[in-house]
Amino acid sequence: MFMNWDQIEGKWKQAKGSLKQQWGKLTDDDLDVIAGQRDKLVGKLQERYGYAKDEAQRKADEWVKTAGEDSRESAKTARR
Repeated sequence: MFMNWDQIEGKWKQAKGSLKQQWGKLTDDDLDVIAGQRDKLVGKLQERYGYAKDEAQRKADEWVKTAGEDSRESAKTARR
């Protein structure tokens, strides 16, 4: 199961590191403004990377799926 945006908002502190790895042009201030909200992330991706809105939305949604997979892998590793 993939993470969804509600889960991202609830785990924002953990998600910020993954987001920063994916998009290094996002500043700490950007991440504070985004605060797990999809529409704000999409806007910042458009602003920092020049993506069209539909491309930014797609990339944000792909990141959410990846973030969920990464958190499950981290949990598996921690249990070992």
